[in-house]
Amino acid sequence: MLVIGIAGGSGSGKTTVVRQIIRRLPRDAVSVLPQDAYYFDNGHLSAEEKVRINFDHPSSIEFDLLARHIDELTSGQTIGMPVYSYITCGRAPETITVEPRKVLIVEGILIFTNEALRKRCDIKIFVDAPADDRLIRIIQRDTRQRGRSFDQAIDHYVDFVKPMHEQFIEPTKQYADVIVPQGGQNDVAIDILASRILMNVRM
Repeated sequence: MLVIGIAGGSGSGKTTVVRQIIRRLPRDAVSVLPQDAYYFDNGHLSAEEKVRINFDHPSSIEFDLLARHIDELTSGQTIGMPVYSYITCGRAPETITVEPRKVLIVEGILIFTNEALRKRCDIKIFVDAPADDRLIRIIQRDTRQRGRSFDQAIDHYVDFVKPMHEQFIEPTKQYADVIVPQGGQNDVAIDILASRILMNVRM
């Protein structure tokens, strides 16, 4: 199994890159583990406490569980991936079944902050995008999918996303084997990556 890590700032286009890579590979060749499924369960907190959760800090992720699931998949086992809700800040009772396949993509803003995860990645990709482009996407996502008002999205960006990006995420670019500028719009880079992955799938 080829394990690919795809990191980058919030709103950089990581999910689009993942989708574009999958489209270029054989059907059922890829399993995906999004970091966002592995936030700690905070459903028990009060509404006031939930507002203060820092989703952009490495301490918010249950890395041990994510690493264990990677190990189980690479050893041929099927895993039950958590289902996390940004609305409730908690995990659902049910899980999503993920089966081992030839390629495993692990995607998320903080995955390269964790040394154990970096060591498990055969290829490390950092998706890069200008800060203003990322801000626009973050506002759109937060207001449409995460129940925040426009003002709340801006406040969250200023208080959490921007400082955490500068402190934790941007520095992990140094660990990348490949940096993809322009996110999911970079068809040339995605074609090259997909071709390299396809070589491994066919081996």
